[in-house]
Amino acid sequence: MEKTLDELGQHALQLLKNAPTNQRVLIAVSGIPGSGKTTLGTAVYDKINEIWSQNSSTQISAFLPMDGFHLTRETLASLPNAEEAIAKRGAPFTFDADGLTKLIQRLREPVTKHTVPIYAPSFDHAIKDPIENDVVILPTDRILIIEGNYLHLQDEPWNKIASLMDELWFVQVERDVARNRLIRRHLEAGIAGNEIEAAERAEKNDLVNGDYILSHSLPSHINIVNIHDDRMA
Repeated sequence: MEKTLDELGQHALQLLKNAPTNQRVLIAVSGIPGSGKTTLGTAVYDKINEIWSQNSSTQISAFLPMDGFHLTRETLASLPNAEEAIAKRGAPFTFDADGLTKLIQRLREPVTKHTVPIYAPSFDHAIKDPIENDVVILPTDRILIIEGNYLHLQDEPWNKIASLMDELWFVQVERDVARNRLIRRHLEAGIAGNEIEAAERAEKNDLVNGDYILSHSLPSHINIVNIHDDRMA
């Protein structure tokens, strides 16, 4: 896996080298739930900064997960289809796609001496809701690794987000591997009380969303085959 991370890090830095000097490089890492995209995205972000640090004291890359754009539980409860929205939290319609689009548009703006830090929300799994302005993107952060399930979708408004990216990277994984990871994740997070409940949620929610991702995503620039490593979740 280290060889893959090094190749991806070097590739991202080459994209920056070829880009206009006032532009950021935006890379969208996607995959089905349980594919390992979060672990891979953070590892690539770390690798880019590790390579860059050989010649600089500042980091060049930042990591931005899409999870901060979950609609809050309060917002879901106020929707006309509240029961469905709460049950299917994690589906595309339970995210603030417009808010994410506006953030990506800001990241696409030229970087100048007047550019200020940009703040984005994170997601707190303990309270199961986003935390506003918890992720800081500095003007010196020139390569953004943006991670999330739906960043490659061809559906509106998600396709607008995809069109703003420099590259789309997709993490491939076998369905059974993803299923086992999801079951473990739901048990560890307390989302399910036992393995039967966890498996049901994985099959009826997460993997349904995963099937939709596989059938409705745009072509990727790079496909990464996830190794069978239980740390990748």
